[in-house]
Amino acid sequence: MTLIIPKDYDPRLSIRDTEAAIRYIRETFQDEFGDQMNLQRMSAPMFVEQSTGLNDNLNGVEKPVSFTMKGLPGETIEVVHSLAKWKRMALKKYGFGMHEGLYTNMNAIRKDEDLDNFHSIYVDQWDWEKVIAKDERTEETLKDTVRTIFKVIKHMEHEVWYKFPQAVYHLPDEIHFVTTQELEDRWPDLIPMEREDKIAKELGAVFVMKIGDKLKRSGKPHDGRAPDYDDWQLNGDIIFWYEPLQCKLEISSMGIRVSEESMREQLKKAGEEDRAKLPFHQMLLNGELPYSIGGGIGQSRLCMLLLGKAHVGEVQASVWPQEMLDKCAQAHIQIL
Repeated sequence: MTLIIPKDYDPRLSIRDTEAAIRYIRETFQDEFGDQMNLQRMSAPMFVEQSTGLNDNLNGVEKPVSFTMKGLPGETIEVVHSLAKWKRMALKKYGFGMHEGLYTNMNAIRKDEDLDNFHSIYVDQWDWEKVIAKDERTEETLKDTVRTIFKVIKHMEHEVWYKFPQAVYHLPDEIHFVTTQELEDRWPDLIPMEREDKIAKELGAVFVMKIGDKLKRSGKPHDGRAPDYDDWQLNGDIIFWYEPLQCKLEISSMGIRVSEESMREQLKKAGEEDRAKLPFHQMLLNGELPYSIGGGIGQSRLCMLLLGKAHVGEVQASVWPQEMLDKCAQAHIQIL
């Protein structure tokens, strides 16, 4: 458990006013985000059958919450970690056309998560996915999409300021781009998360690109990424420098999805070639799924950012160790 306690913290809003602000941010953001990105809201599962291969492996070590059910004897059901693969299947299943897409309210349980100011075992995010052409699988497509998402987030700051002027946290005016290799070259003696803190403090808002493949100096990835959804050369994280806690805050992980070629290559690098036999992977390798770009935007993280909160537990209901709850209470951090 890691906890940052800001000095002289003031939550600014009562719990009831905070709840009103949470509702406003969630409802307003998803509507504007859907309009700007040409996405339709769709229903999504909270759990999937293990045998489909649809669940997100995350870093490959986190174990999903699983159970059996009377109606499917012999099958293991897993609570989703994310909907990265399901969304791409849904684009095909529901007949989305070129440059159309979907977003959904994704709720997950990640029981192995290390708890801190930003991380809970409960994950709530807008998962989204959009059809693109194969020749649009480029860095420029990725950057243009990031700029659109940043524009919507920035506009939400103004909306929140209008409704809750005493609480809004002001964001930088533009987002910058940097690769993980550039970060390693610049700060070779720091660990990846320390590099992200450095660049976020310097630039304010930054998209850290190319996550998953090994870096040249260390021979290790900047951070873990499953080999079968994001293309490691065309992905990244949107992060902000977060003044209240003096560290970076990640809002979104996203990327252009793997092609047949890049998935084969990444499965081999990850030693996960056996996954190619699973139904989702077979569909992709047979050219039956659309090319796409997609990601997730943390709902509680966005509320935390825009309201200047010190702990994600101020904007979502979850479970926390008693020691963390006691320290937060002493610091006027209002855990829901």
